[in-house]
Amino acid sequence: MVSFVDDKTITKVAEVLGEEEAVQITGILRNSSEITDDQIANKTGIRLNHVRKILYRLYDHSLVGLRRSRDQETGWFIFHWRLQPDQFEGFITNQKRHVLEKLQERLDYEKDHDFYYCYTPGCRRVPFEDAMEIVFRCPTCNKPLRHYENGEIVHVLAEKVEHLREELGE
Repeated sequence: MVSFVDDKTITKVAEVLGEEEAVQITGILRNSSEITDDQIANKTGIRLNHVRKILYRLYDHSLVGLRRSRDQETGWFIFHWRLQPDQFEGFITNQKRHVLEKLQERLDYEKDHDFYYCYTPGCRRVPFEDAMEIVFRCPTCNKPLRHYENGEIVHVLAEKVEHLREELGE
């Protein structure tokens, strides 16, 4: 797979994981080989505990790494953070696999079920088995249920599944 991790991609992932503050933090990390959470807080103006929270969220996904040292005067640990851009590709690939799995489940569900609907906005489609139990009456508005053709939904889901499979090389 071709590496596609650039600054824009890193920014987008940061937005997903921590919104604008995570974007600011990854921006600081991009321009530093290593930096402490205290230095990040000072440069961004974000509260230290919130900086740490975002860093640990990024760390949980291996998008940042850390080195620990001990302050000689206080004995406290100092964490030196660094961005790990090589990990972003794996993170994105895993997210795509997760989305593919969910889309495939939904596609299978759509293919395996026959749906009924009252065609009233705000009401939901009902699978055949449930429609039988409620005597083909809408559980929300009590109108009669009619067969719902879900071929377009199946088609769109199948295209999305195929597109993701191609991107993942499956």
